[in-house]
Amino acid sequence: MFETIQYELKESVAYISLNRPETLNAFIAQMNHEIRTAVKQASINDDVRCIVIRGEGRAFCSGQDLSVIGEDTKLGDILTDDYGPMVQQLHNCEKPIIAAINGAAAGAGFSLALAADFRLMSENSFFMNAFIHVGLIPDSGNLYFLKRLVGDAKALEISVLGQRIKSEEARQLGLTTAVYSNETFEDEVHTFAQQIVKLPTKAIGLIKRNIKAAEHLKFEDFLVYEAQSQSIAGATDDHQEGMKAFAEKRQPQFNGQ
Repeated sequence: MFETIQYELKESVAYISLNRPETLNAFIAQMNHEIRTAVKQASINDDVRCIVIRGEGRAFCSGQDLSVIGEDTKLGDILTDDYGPMVQQLHNCEKPIIAAINGAAAGAGFSLALAADFRLMSENSFFMNAFIHVGLIPDSGNLYFLKRLVGDAKALEISVLGQRIKSEEARQLGLTTAVYSNETFEDEVHTFAQQIVKLPTKAIGLIKRNIKAAEHLKFEDFLVYEAQSQSIAGATDDHQEGMKAFAEKRQPQFNGQ
């Protein structure tokens, strides 16, 4: 079904692997569209309770494949047709998304990682807003997410200087959830994903909704939205299981419903 990515469902986790290792998983239009399709597929599959996006080979994603960009290429059209729909699909997804960063996450690869809910890094990995080095601005939603994570001043610094942000600095900046050794990285990602899988999936989706709503609602309107969301959460099987487990003094066994 896919040519530039791999898709695998394992233990309730949808693994989406960027699969152009010979280009350090650089984007072409087909990859944008296949990622979008895979995330949509995982979003509507009740068997999926977590999504992991990772890269095959030595890198997570090196950004746009510049070899397919010509002098007459309209960059705005590429964003409108390819990158925008891809990151919008990630942003709209109510399943928790983990970006597992091994090696470089540069340019639009950095943007892809920023669009995830959690970013896990191996020790030898790094982020880089490389756009400035070819006279462009960060795109694919990059600055929308980046400024919310690190603030305006740091987002400007990262974007204008275009330097590598190694894993330890990324942790200090709050850009990554955890940093793992290169040797244990894959196992640690799987373990982290399984922790997420065991949580109440619909509650996570509602949390994501409320965080987004808080960006534009007035406080009094947010309180109404919050109450509506809590009513939805309160009607889930997982809420009933959580209450029962609390009363019985045991760990809840959530089923994601």
